[in-house]
Formats: sequence, structure tokens, C-alpha cells
Amino acid sequence: MPESNETLVSIKDLHFAYGERQVLHGINLDIQRGKVVAILGVSGSGKTTLLRLMGGQLKPQRGSVKVAGQVVHELDDDGLYALRRDMGMMFQMGGLYSDISVFDNVAFPMRELTDLPEEIIHDLVLMKLHAVGLRGAAQMMTGELSGGMARRVALARAIALDPLLIMYDEPFAGLDPISLNVIASLIRRLNDALGVTSIVVTYDMSESLKVVDYAYFVHDGVVVAEGPAAEMFDSDNPFVHQFVHAKPDGPVAFQYPSNPYSVELGLGGN
Repeated sequence: MPESNETLVSIKDLHFAYGERQVLHGINLDIQRGKVVAILGVSGSGKTTLLRLMGGQLKPQRGSVKVAGQVVHELDDDGLYALRRDMGMMFQMGGLYSDISVFDNVAFPMRELTDLPEEIIHDLVLMKLHAVGLRGAAQMMTGELSGGMARRVALARAIALDPLLIMYDEPFAGLDPISLNVIASLIRRLNDALGVTSIVVTYDMSESLKVVDYAYFVHDGVVVAEGPAAEMFDSDNPFVHQFVHAKPDGPVAFQYPSNPYSVELGLGGN
């Protein structure tokens, strides 16, 4: 697809807290149309919170989130629902409905959000399932699927309405290496074939940097590094180096902040 410098998602000086726990401390990032962008960081760094702010589930304390030129938290209900129709979401662990079939899972957003006749929905669902290699599994129940198959069904559902933006929340978690490679390749291929923009939130390095165009590294509520994915493997940024190469020592501490261990044990001292 042709290169585009148009910004689809723009986040400026974004702050957010859950109660007294400050999660984001002034995030700034821009995501260009047509790109696959990774937001990388350790668990608890605020990656999923960023997706919720983009989707309007949360409102920031300060700063702004713009999607397709609209400030998300300033939209009324009708405006927010209209914007969400242009977004696809692949949830952590898939998020499929367990009591309906694969076919009905993919058909669900079409039936809920469009007035398309059932015969058109039938053809569109099979088209989406074919794109992820699971047209033959249309009548299976979700409990019959392997982990990798369930993620592919979730991917088919995320593209059901041909969105402008697809967000993937930890799409590789818990997958075996083969399934992980399949999902990563599908994200890249579908992004380019459909002309969409994709945001991949993950802590997995092995596949994500192979398929994304650009990467942001988030730690302690701020962007600590960013750049073209291909450059990240050789980065001399201490956080990026530790994260990419899974080093135990570096800016990311293993222990969550706490009082000295001896104090917790009642022994006093440091």
C-alpha cells in the first residue's frame, strides 16, 4: 500500500490514574495510517490502559487522545459509538462468547451494528473466517478450539466491520511458537491487505518486532524509547536493551517498590 504520513491516532501529554495509583505520567505518541505499531512494556506499565483511553472506556486526567481527528473523551455517547464502529478490538485471550458458535461470534458485531440482511452477513462471515484460515470451523463451538484457533477467530471478529483501526491487546500471550508466528503474520498481512492501521500492545519481543513498522517502549507511565522496529534490536537505550534481550539487570526492577525486606520481617534496619 502507498506510504502515508497522515496521523490517525495522536496522544499528547496523557495522564491517568486509578485512584491514587498514577499509571500514565504524560504519554506522547503518534500513529500513522496504514502502519502496524507496537506499544511494548512490562506488565503493569499502562499499555492496556492506553487502549481503553483510545476506545473511550476511560477519560484522562489531563492531555488528549485524538482518533481520526476527534478528541475521544470530548465525544457524546452517539459520537463515541460512531467512532467505535471504525475500531476493531482483539481482546486479551480472545474474549469470545462461549455459548455461541464461531460463525455467530464473528457475525455478532454485524448483527448488532448494521442492518445487513442475513444472507449478506453469512457471506461476509465466511469471508472473514477464510481470511484467517478457519472457514471450515464456522460451526464449531469456541470450547472446541485450540488457543491459536481462538485467537484467529477473535481476529476475524475484530475485522468484521472493516475498521479503520484495529487494536490488539496481548495477542501473543499463552500461544505456542507456531500459533504465535501465525497470528503475527496474520496481523501484518491483514493490515496491508485491508489498508487499516494496527496497534499491537504486547510484552512479546520475538515476533512483534518482526512484523511491526514502529515501536514505542513504555515504562513508568512515559515513553522511554521509540523508533523503527528494525532498529530496536541494536538500540543502546538501557531500557530497550534490557527488554529486547531479556536481561535481569537494568532499569526495570524485578521487585515491586516496597519497604526494605528486613523492615517487613520486623528485623529493623535497611
